[in-house]
Amino acid sequence: MANILVVGPHPDDQELGMGGTIAKMVSQGHNVLLLDMTSGEPTPHGTPELRAKESAAAAEILGVSRTTVNLPNRYVEQSIGARHAVASVIREHQAEIVFTPYFEDAHPDHIATTRIVEDARFDAKLTKIDLAGEPIYPKWLFYYYCTHLRIVPNPSFIINTTGFSNKKREAIVAYESQFVIPENNRPIVDWIDAQDKYFGSRIRAETAEPFYSHEPIGLNDFSALSTS
Repeated sequence: MANILVVGPHPDDQELGMGGTIAKMVSQGHNVLLLDMTSGEPTPHGTPELRAKESAAAAEILGVSRTTVNLPNRYVEQSIGARHAVASVIREHQAEIVFTPYFEDAHPDHIATTRIVEDARFDAKLTKIDLAGEPIYPKWLFYYYCTHLRIVPNPSFIINTTGFSNKKREAIVAYESQFVIPENNRPIVDWIDAQDKYFGSRIRAETAEPFYSHEPIGLNDFSALSTS
């Protein structure tokens, strides 16, 4: 089983973009850690204490551990300090697979997070450097879609999440300050459901989530391809 790190700019991004895949990976025995770059606050209806409580509840629903590097929300910037903070988490978790938000986005925190993670992947392998943990170069870096742009994803691959959509929805709704209390945000949960059903239809499944990879994904033979 693999050590997997899922990075989000704010608590709830991981759940929105790939909550079903996270739940599925946990069910398969993978060791999944969520890394939040910020607390996600301030927001109109949240507080740091409430958001921490909600993110802990969401992590419990998905069956994962969660940590943060505590960068300031709305002010995430690519820097040596941020790179090394994330690289240290990669090394301490010995992450073989890393997920980060898709690189095209309207939210500066999302764009900065992804660039930080890309650089941290490289830094994590370095020797003779003041970083926690043992050097490792994650074999895979994948991008999940949780974007503030109204784009239509053109994924490299799609993960079948049939049987895990309810757990994803439960984890999202755990963020009451974001998706329950503010009436304008309530439709987001239904939009996510609709998107998952659409991508499920592309692979003849009930639900699925899209992902992108810059690097080619190798197959030993065609038996690895879904025949659904």
